[in-house]
Amino acid sequence: MKKILLLLSLALPALAQKKSAALDRPKLVVGIVIDQMRYDYLYRYWSKFGSGGFRRLLGEGFSYESCHYNYVPTYTGPGHTSIYTGTTPANHGIVGNNWYERETGRGTYVTEDKTVQAVGGSVAAGQMSPRHMLTTTITDELRLATNFQSKVIGLSMKDRGSILPAGHAASAAYWYDGTNGAFITSTFYTQALPDWVTKFNAAGHASQYLSQPWNTLLPIAEYTESTPDDEPWEGAFQGEAKPVFPHDLPALSATPPAAVRATERAAGETPPKATPQNLDLIRSTPFGNSLTADFALETLRAEQMGQRGQTDFLAVSFSCTDYVGHQFGTTAIETEDTYLRLDRDLARLLEAIDKQVGKGQALVFLTADHAADQAAGFLQAHRLPGGGVGPGVVRDSLQRELVRHHGPGSWLLSYENQQVYLNRPLIAQKGLDLAKVQNEVADLLRAQPHISEAITANDLQHGHWSEGTAMYQENGFYAPRSGDVLAVLAPGWLEAYGFPVIKGTTHGASWAYDTHVPLLFWGWHVRHGESVAPVRIVDIAPTVARYLHIQEPSGCTGEPLTEVMK
Repeated sequence: MKKILLLLSLALPALAQKKSAALDRPKLVVGIVIDQMRYDYLYRYWSKFGSGGFRRLLGEGFSYESCHYNYVPTYTGPGHTSIYTGTTPANHGIVGNNWYERETGRGTYVTEDKTVQAVGGSVAAGQMSPRHMLTTTITDELRLATNFQSKVIGLSMKDRGSILPAGHAASAAYWYDGTNGAFITSTFYTQALPDWVTKFNAAGHASQYLSQPWNTLLPIAEYTESTPDDEPWEGAFQGEAKPVFPHDLPALSATPPAAVRATERAAGETPPKATPQNLDLIRSTPFGNSLTADFALETLRAEQMGQRGQTDFLAVSFSCTDYVGHQFGTTAIETEDTYLRLDRDLARLLEAIDKQVGKGQALVFLTADHAADQAAGFLQAHRLPGGGVGPGVVRDSLQRELVRHHGPGSWLLSYENQQVYLNRPLIAQKGLDLAKVQNEVADLLRAQPHISEAITANDLQHGHWSEGTAMYQENGFYAPRSGDVLAVLAPGWLEAYGFPVIKGTTHGASWAYDTHVPLLFWGWHVRHGESVAPVRIVDIAPTVARYLHIQEPSGCTGEPLTEVMK
């Protein structure tokens, strides 16, 4: 008996200590997503980075050197959703930034929600929510685990970069409205902006950033990692003769763009009186990232995040890297300058996190929603395989062939995300077999230049693939929203929406240049080191769940990455 009592007396403190450790959580979690960041940017610009941003994350944290997306299309909406849900579009339902809705007969946008109203901004920019997302997020699960006492706030220049990470149960989500230069939200979250947001918007930060030219941070001759300033594949700003430094932002932002005015008219709004600046221009400059960092710092301070006795979660997405990449390509001086400036913004954010909650008391992860292909013009200039495929050319060719085979009719309802949406009522009316028409279209796609493969919805619903391009298609396929036939562009070839004119670059493929992204963990109980073992983007959410000792998101298919944990 004495031996048993002695063993119990020794075991109970150890059990109590273990239980205490099991309840231990960081004061704050910060998820950082960088839009369109290729993995190799970490090292391409290494010699120009300072000590407080990317270098600090790598020097003090843990890096997964082979993190990939495991589905297509690799776009912003699916990317942010997959990071935070721990699963692919096949389960969370976000199959693109846009897709064709068969039930309504029109296209829809990933965060579009006409049942809510804008708060603090224009109707067109504000009618947004996460209603299309079919599973919970890791941020939802944190709210559930703490009986909704944790604060979860998402913020980004893009609505989808804020709303989808914040989840369904978010405390708040804020995104940028270029018509008034403000961070706004919708009635899905609140009926009025908090006073601190109103005060931040009133300070006119966007206008201030656009009041000075965009010149290089360093002497332009030092940008030896980039191509010369003024390549034919770079896109110039509207009103700019050439895409070269310095970019005269005060002059370029002097009037609102026609696209903004057209959007306002379509939404039934009265266009603003002669505004002194086109505040939407900031999206395509590095200063939009600086504005995002400014707002993130104010969010931390005003909401007292990580200082209230519960774990809070701040989801930050830096969007301007995507806009700059699309316009100038992956090798431009503009792109390098944007990352060098972002490095400084990250340093500011990390320093503020330390001051807010204490060093080592926050768990931070950094990744990207997708990467990017090299600019088509760059590839061709260096005799590398690749180029641009015009989606309109593909669509029109398929329509002509189907008319030739089956007679007059609008056989294609849409060609979106490299997917063909067939007119199923017309197919039924003509007495044709849908699966056979899908196979016919797949054959027609394979005959198109620079399309390496095509797979039908019927095959995806009746087969299973654990590798290869079909695996990516299967993981990105959700039958109620996906097309009838899915095309695979050959490596290096991208969709060129301005075809035959091809400027900048894009993304969306299952090839490594679009799927390979950085994945860094830093801070609370993170072991210093790196791993070259293959990991998937869907592994982030269950890893965070393991750190927090909470349930994984409802549709999670990823696995926790335990080697990062101390």
